[in-house]
Amino acid sequence: MLDLAPVLPIVVLENASDAVPVARALFNGGLPAIEVALRTPAAADCIRTIADELPQAVVGAGTVLSQTDVDTAVTAGARFLVSPGWTDRQLNAMKDSGLPFLPGVSTAAEVVGLLERDVNDMKFFPAEAAGGPEYLRALASPLPRARFCPTGGIGPATARAYLDLPNVRCVGGTWMLPQEAVGARDWARVEELARAAMAIARPDRSPHRA
Repeated sequence: MLDLAPVLPIVVLENASDAVPVARALFNGGLPAIEVALRTPAAADCIRTIADELPQAVVGAGTVLSQTDVDTAVTAGARFLVSPGWTDRQLNAMKDSGLPFLPGVSTAAEVVGLLERDVNDMKFFPAEAAGGPEYLRALASPLPRARFCPTGGIGPATARAYLDLPNVRCVGGTWMLPQEAVGARDWARVEELARAAMAIARPDRSPHRA
């Protein structure tokens, strides 16, 4: 799933009615994969609505912490799962779902633990606080099988530094969804920021439209 898109927008919404407009703006800006964080009561409805009304977008669930979260995400129609960290129980729940998943890591020991379990694709979180691009660069040689999607504190000024690393396939962030734009339902602004994010990642890539 790391190859779906070079930038993965992380969406936190209070109102399910905003889900499709946000997803459509991101999609039209060139970002087809969308992570909806399970941090609000509306999150499951947001996933369900996007899955039903904008099937060309690939919507997944983030902040997956438990079997209950996995069940909620699957029932809502999520197509991938993302967690900020992992335990054996939680990892087994994500594996058993049959969906692509990204368990979170922030240390070399956690990376090795996942590699021992034949999991090569991981979320690096919180990226900036945990060492940033230099830390991931240091992991590339001793742990070449590990592939990362860094998230946490990444913005337009730092995204390129991560994407240039050989062990990074995409980056996640919220910078294309500023609170003032979402609050004002300024979907044109969200689309503009999504387009700019895609330009950082792939300067030669033209966005599709929904």
